[in-house]
Amino acid sequence: MATIRYDNQGDALSRDVPRESLALVDAGGNGSERRYTYDDLFRLSGAVARGLLARGLQRGDRVAILSANRAEFLVTFLGTMQAGLVSVPVNWKLPAETVAYILEDCDARLVIGDDARLALAPSTLPRVSFDRDFDGLLDEGPFTPLAMKPGEPAMFLYTSGSTGRPKGVVLSHYSHLWAISQRVRRPGAIGQRALVAAPLYHMNGLAMCQTTFSQGDTIVLLPQFTARGYIEAAARHRVAFLTSVPTMIAMMLREKDLLATADLSAVEAVRMGSAPITQALIDQVRAVFPRAVISNGYGTTEAGPVVFGPHPKGIPQPELSTGYPHPDVQLRLVRDGREVTGSDPEGGVLEMKCGALMTHYHKLPETTAKVMTPDGYYRTGDVFRRDDDGFFYFVGRADDMFVCGGENIYPGEVEKMLERHPGIHQAAVLPVPDELKGHKPVAFVVPAAGAALDEQSVKDFALAHAPAYQHPRQVFFVDEMPLAGTNKIDKRALAQRLPTAGATSP
Repeated sequence: MATIRYDNQGDALSRDVPRESLALVDAGGNGSERRYTYDDLFRLSGAVARGLLARGLQRGDRVAILSANRAEFLVTFLGTMQAGLVSVPVNWKLPAETVAYILEDCDARLVIGDDARLALAPSTLPRVSFDRDFDGLLDEGPFTPLAMKPGEPAMFLYTSGSTGRPKGVVLSHYSHLWAISQRVRRPGAIGQRALVAAPLYHMNGLAMCQTTFSQGDTIVLLPQFTARGYIEAAARHRVAFLTSVPTMIAMMLREKDLLATADLSAVEAVRMGSAPITQALIDQVRAVFPRAVISNGYGTTEAGPVVFGPHPKGIPQPELSTGYPHPDVQLRLVRDGREVTGSDPEGGVLEMKCGALMTHYHKLPETTAKVMTPDGYYRTGDVFRRDDDGFFYFVGRADDMFVCGGENIYPGEVEKMLERHPGIHQAAVLPVPDELKGHKPVAFVVPAAGAALDEQSVKDFALAHAPAYQHPRQVFFVDEMPLAGTNKIDKRALAQRLPTAGATSP
């Protein structure tokens, strides 16, 4: 069993490397580059903690972070927790009204971020800008992180549910300290570099940073993902580890001219997670990174990033498998109320129990009860199957959620948004397969009586009122919706009306 060395997530920084070792390279999007040592991380995160407490914030108060990826994001994330406060990274791709809902729901006492994203926050909420007055928050000097009880909250990560309303996942200090302790470092010299371009409000990038800092290695951080910027950063900084969602890698693989000239020989591992992967994508990745170990990751916000690992008998992991159950994680598959045993091809919904489990959904006791079993397992809602060797394979969601470029899309959420358009009487959203994004949304729309409506106006409305990834790439107009026997919209019938050929727009 791994040893948990800390009691405060914000303090989980390696003491096993010299303080002058490189911890973070902030590869800013404007060509700038800022480097931070481990000593800088300790000093700046402590200065944030001192500054927040000097403002009168009390243990357990929530501090929201609303910013693109940058060094200040990470030192604020760490410093908030060191001070005994709760860090709340917020998805800035959401509409302003949803951001405001999250800030109100978490009872944020303060929001810290960059000027561009702070504009989404209500003007009544106290704020600190990374671009203008962050230095004024910092209070440099000695600081000892507060000793936290295992069950005290460290952070809230908001995730959308089937209702479309964001839910605050309350994660204790113990949860990610346990996860960090379970992640085995790859062999090699200290100081290996990992490239993070996924947004830090998402578990994928955030957990990678936490693990890397705890192991004494180096994060190369991009403000956001662009295919060419990702390739250039990997080459320039001699990155050994790429962590990504499959769409990022697929977009990168399209830049054939840059890949032909970029020196990516330092890449030793490529981990893709947060969305299904295909064999075709794996084959393309192997062609570009012939020396790299390619892995298919799986995790959830509610139960952390540690679920699967290698086979105890040393059996090689099939490429499309997510792995064999981690020895300190309890997994079971359930279908129709009964546990599925053996290599049943239909599989079942994955239920899991581990040290990284969330405490609860904030202010949602009934929703929490629905996803937690009486014996303490979390119902993931993800369907898996298991082969004869015990390896697991992701099949899909138990509900109708689909993934577009690493982002979860719930059709009902998009439909409700579209039906706010005065010219739309009814909307039905379906996923269509896409080589790059996995799936993309398309919409069937019944116009309101007398409405003058065209496809572009529907797309424009969606882009103005929801994250860009939710907008329908094609819009089909119908006089009425077909109904199933339950008097609900028959989406199978609608799917049969979709063109069998022809690409959707990006």
